[in-house]
Amino acid sequence: MDLTARYLGLNLRTPLVPSASPLSNELDNIKRMEDAGASAVVLHSLFEEQVRSEYDAVQYHLMYGTDSFAEAQTFFPQPGEFISGPEEYLNKIRRAKEMVGIPVIASLNGMAIGGWIDYSRKMQQAGADAIELNVYYIPTEMDRTAVEIEQTYIDIAKAVKSVVSIPVAMKMSPFFSNMSNMAKRLDQEGINGLVLFNRFYQPDIDLEELEIRSDFHLSTPQDARLPLRWLAILYGRIKADMAATGGIYSAQDVLKMLMVGADVTMLCSVLLKNGIGIIREIENELADWLAEHDYQSIRQLQGSMSQKYCSDPAAFERAQYMKTLLSCKPA
Repeated sequence: MDLTARYLGLNLRTPLVPSASPLSNELDNIKRMEDAGASAVVLHSLFEEQVRSEYDAVQYHLMYGTDSFAEAQTFFPQPGEFISGPEEYLNKIRRAKEMVGIPVIASLNGMAIGGWIDYSRKMQQAGADAIELNVYYIPTEMDRTAVEIEQTYIDIAKAVKSVVSIPVAMKMSPFFSNMSNMAKRLDQEGINGLVLFNRFYQPDIDLEELEIRSDFHLSTPQDARLPLRWLAILYGRIKADMAATGGIYSAQDVLKMLMVGADVTMLCSVLLKNGIGIIREIENELADWLAEHDYQSIRQLQGSMSQKYCSDPAAFERAQYMKTLLSCKPA
């Protein structure tokens, strides 16, 4: 059975790719993912705030005491002497590349144009095979228009693409007023892949402590419906590769994502819940299903359930909406 896939110009053994998660904090886990059958791995994110904190700390220590006496300057530490989060991240890329034979995709997380973008170049130099941009941004400024917010995504994508030669993917929000147009614009800027979708964690309130709680909740299979819809709509209409993420727990979930047009499927919650070894189980079930249904490769079914040949996807979506509501029978 041919399970090979291609994503961001990388030839992958299967379409099963662990997404950015706390699991990749440990190098041993990355090796375990490869041993379990992962075809590539996305490292946990390096955050814009980590890079900025490093810069601020270096500047503070370099300038501290300069108004005391000139001789004190000979005692100032050099920037290279500081071991920081960003430097540790780059070292993790290097060590991961030495340890495993699968592609290692770095993850850069931020929300504004700035010096943190320069770390994409350093990620490439450290050996990353590709970069996933995660623009995690909740717009709260009432005076900022949708056009300005969308342009921020475009500007960050262009800035990173201008300093690296390796492939770049954008992990997208599902909350644009016109997702199709946003995908098209990023595609026109040369983004190599779109990851659908970024998951925004929702806050809660602790009624006893009267504090905001930021609990970590795993996705559920129901969460897969959102990327399933948009993959089907975008397939065949953009050049960029597409990765599905969110709510993928089984081989059946993987198959559905491939059928609507995904190039790869990214796994996170299922690994956190059931362990890294579940990757091999999903792969075996995937191969068994394909054999039982007379497929010889995943490429045979890729996009077969998409809206590529639908002349009016919006009308199709509305028809399905009406059909769903009309089929609902009260108890």
